[in-house]
Amino acid sequence: MSENTPETPPSSPNVPPRPRPTAGHYVPPPYQPPPHHFQHFHQPPARSSGCGQAVVIGLVFMGIIGAVGVCTLFGMVFLFSVANDAFSEISGERAERTVTEKVIGGNRDARDKIVVLTIDGLITSNADGFVARQIRRVVSDRSVKAVVLRVNSPGGTMAGSDYYLYLLKKMKSERNIPVVVSMGSMAASGGYYVSMVGDEIFAEPTTITGSIGVIASLFDASELFKKVGVESTPIVSGPHKTMGSFTKPMTEEERAIWQNLIDDNFDRFKQIIREGRKEFANNPEELDKLATGRVFTANEAAAHKLLDEIGFLDDAVARVGRLANMLERDYKVIQYEPKLSVINALLEGRAPNKLWSEKTLSEITTPKVYLIYPYVFPVDATE
Repeated sequence: MSENTPETPPSSPNVPPRPRPTAGHYVPPPYQPPPHHFQHFHQPPARSSGCGQAVVIGLVFMGIIGAVGVCTLFGMVFLFSVANDAFSEISGERAERTVTEKVIGGNRDARDKIVVLTIDGLITSNADGFVARQIRRVVSDRSVKAVVLRVNSPGGTMAGSDYYLYLLKKMKSERNIPVVVSMGSMAASGGYYVSMVGDEIFAEPTTITGSIGVIASLFDASELFKKVGVESTPIVSGPHKTMGSFTKPMTEEERAIWQNLIDDNFDRFKQIIREGRKEFANNPEELDKLATGRVFTANEAAAHKLLDEIGFLDDAVARVGRLANMLERDYKVIQYEPKLSVINALLEGRAPNKLWSEKTLSEITTPKVYLIYPYVFPVDATE
């Protein structure tokens, strides 16, 4: 092979062999694809709009500001209430600030007032209870010209009934105002006891009253303790220190002591009635016939001179208005309602008419002298 002869490329099964060039013939080059005459433009990715994100951020920010504002407002109200309660305690105005007025009758535009002062539920001696606060409010309010004592109670402790009667008599004397009693569904025992402040006593046709007597709540659970294997071994300073304990039977000597205590309180009960009901002042034997502990209907009580009239609350209001020499257009009738402070509402959670409370066990197990209708279980009191 001469030097001018081109080298034949190796053959491939997929590529046809190139024809040998002959003298005087033009051999075209291998096929090349034509070039593409266009450019690839790389567009940047689309950016999302920042409006939605701004709205979300704004809403979150406004929510945080609102929450902080609400918390600040409640905090200021709470602190103001604390400061106000503290000031009231120091200045002695708490009784007035925790009682609100509600107009229930009469002339709303009148300045003078007839107050319906309520004793509702079981009675205990609470110097800062709602009953005591109502009484102090009447004493401090010179626009009050008369009081209707609304009693709806089966009674309570001897000490509580006597304490409320003392406050009511003091109020009546200091203000020199008439007081008429209006009995609700029940005004028995201690409820009748406090009614002795009234110049006159009204009872509704269905009222249950009377139950003039004294009872001590004593229990004997010694046999139960034996069955469960519990033995009480108190260390005492004298033989009568455990008198009235429910962990042991009562001895005859202890029973005599308790009976003497009951008789002494019973004598005071009858003395209070003789002072409040002039009908029995000169006829104590007539009261002795009635003071057996039994209850009376309103008609029976009226027949026995235990009360004056059968009538409703409106009748008692009209009567006390006449005793105060006022016409109906001259006064408005108001009733007090309890107003709990923020601290009491949040921390105490006090609710009226509770059958069971933290004081129930103490009320049941501690011996007390009650002026109470026996079929009412003496556990807790409404304050």
